[in-house]
Amino acid sequence: MSELTARLREGLPADAVLTDPDVTASYARDMADFCPAGTPAAVVLPRSVEEVQHVMRTATALRVPVVPQGARTGLSGAANAADGCVVLSLLRMDRILEINPADRTAVVEPGVVNAVLTRAVNEHGLHYPPDPSSWEQCTIGGNIGTAAGGLCCVKYGVTAEYVLGLDLVLADGRLMSTGRSTAKGVAGYDMTRLFVGSEGSLGVVVRAVLALRPRPPRQLALAAEFPSAAAAGDAVCRVMESGHVPSLMELMDRTTLRAVNDLTKMGLPESTEALLLVAFDTHDPGADLAAVGELCEAAGASQVVPAETEAESEMLLQARRSVHYALEALPGTTMIDDVCVPRSRLADMLEGTAAVSEKYGLTIGVCAHAGDGNTHPTVCFDPDDEDETRRAHEAFDAIMALGLDLGGTITGEHGVGVLKKEWLARELGPVGLEMQRGIKQLLDPLGLLNPGKLF
Repeated sequence: MSELTARLREGLPADAVLTDPDVTASYARDMADFCPAGTPAAVVLPRSVEEVQHVMRTATALRVPVVPQGARTGLSGAANAADGCVVLSLLRMDRILEINPADRTAVVEPGVVNAVLTRAVNEHGLHYPPDPSSWEQCTIGGNIGTAAGGLCCVKYGVTAEYVLGLDLVLADGRLMSTGRSTAKGVAGYDMTRLFVGSEGSLGVVVRAVLALRPRPPRQLALAAEFPSAAAAGDAVCRVMESGHVPSLMELMDRTTLRAVNDLTKMGLPESTEALLLVAFDTHDPGADLAAVGELCEAAGASQVVPAETEAESEMLLQARRSVHYALEALPGTTMIDDVCVPRSRLADMLEGTAAVSEKYGLTIGVCAHAGDGNTHPTVCFDPDDEDETRRAHEAFDAIMALGLDLGGTITGEHGVGVLKKEWLARELGPVGLEMQRGIKQLLDPLGLLNPGKLF
């Protein structure tokens, strides 16, 4: 038994420390293809804050890197292991500690699955809005680590807007609390926001205070078919300019629609170049959908079909949630981009991505959280074809460069991880990068937490 294993087991139950190479290998990476992953020395699954503190104290004493993990549904390599590291899986810390209807807050451990929390607060007439496509698997801790978004961000915003306070274990094992449980609070620097989106590189989230909202009415959706992705982008701008506040506004191009149909057999229209889904959770969604339908037709929609029932609406949403799995099921493999641009430049982003696809001779499927400009171009290619792989990487980079040129950002919700380290430096610039590295040095001077990510 190694010294690392022996010392970890001094403060953890026997079944919480895994060292079998066949088992630990299964914790080596998240869902991002083509991101390097190392071989962990051990995987630990604590159940308490004290056990997490023990892991970090042991790692600091032995100078062993630690990679925090949730459900590993991420798409940037942020949860990938480093050689010789301790993988710190928070999946067993999965308790909902409190739901407070008066304060509209929930207190949870990091391993709580997003959908489990949503259903639990729904029973109190409340709602937790952030809803990544992987909401049935992803955990709140992982959502906080990547500042995850989701389908309903156009109306309700992203994870960062719902995290009021955090308990964190720092690299040296100290416990730190940030933020508040109150509706308002401006005492000191906003340390909570600093940790949201830090990808486990500054501290380990062990408890979160989350804001809740009243449960909205069930939403109704419409599907609008367009002759081009650019026309769909124009419709998005028309809807937002008109003052409508949809609860969801999603786009799928022809390639994506075909892939979803192949996987789900839903019978979505494949003859159209782009399908725009728009939903409202207002008290009279039918009137809102009728108005938006007219705007879509003015932008060039060839057909607008409003859902007549909640079940039909849910089918459309399920089609959108299936996109990642559908594109993964295509021959070869995929690289998923995550470029967010101003809504007013969405059509330019879609047209530019089509030009990249033509230039490099590759299939690139596009889905998007169109209402907030967050696009997910997915480059499809044969990993066994050296030339095609090279072109895929070049196309991926060209799409990120296009996003920055349009005033956007390299990631709207997936995070930087390993996949976009080079591009983070380009977006931040030298001064911004220096300041962020300084924060990392202050909180993790030995560089033990999630090394090799972000910078």
